[in-house]
Amino acid sequence: MKAKKLSANAKKVLVLCTMVALLIVTGTLNFVLNDKLTSPTDGTDVVTTSETFFTSCRAERETARAEEFSLLEAILTSDTSTEELIASANEKKLELIDMIERELVLEGLIKAQGFEDSVVTMSEDNINVVVSESELTSEQVSAILSVILQETEYNATQVVVVPYTEE
Repeated sequence: MKAKKLSANAKKVLVLCTMVALLIVTGTLNFVLNDKLTSPTDGTDVVTTSETFFTSCRAERETARAEEFSLLEAILTSDTSTEELIASANEKKLELIDMIERELVLEGLIKAQGFEDSVVTMSEDNINVVVSESELTSEQVSAILSVILQETEYNATQVVVVPYTEE
C-alpha cells in the first residue's frame, strides 16, 4: 500500500499545529517553573520580588526565542520554501544564536561589576539593561555603559540602563 503524500496546505496546518503545541508546552513549563520559584519549599526560602522579576524576564525571553527558532525551523523544513527564504532563515538563526551568547556574556560582565543580577535584551536598534538596584549612580551607569560599548557595536544613544525597583 502506498503512503499518501501530504498537500502543501496539509503540511502548513501540521507545522502550525506543531508550533501551537510547542507554545502551549513552553507556556506551561514557564508557569510551573515560576510557581516553583515563588513558593517556599520549607517555609524559610522565600524568593524576593527582584529574583522573581529577573527569573521571569529570562523565562519569557527564552520562550520567545524558542518560538522564533521553531518558526525558523518550520521555514527550513518546508517543501515550499525557496532557496532565498531558507538562506534568510539560516542567517536569522545564526543572528539569534549570536545575540543569545552576547546577552549572557553581558549579564555576566555586569554581575562582575558588583550588581546582584541583571537582564540584557538586545534588538537590532537598541540594547536594554535592567539591574537589581533601586537607584543607580552616574558612576554605575557609566560602568555598565562602558561594558556594553566595549563588547558590542551599539553606541551610547542605543543603550538604555534601568534600575529595578521592587513594588
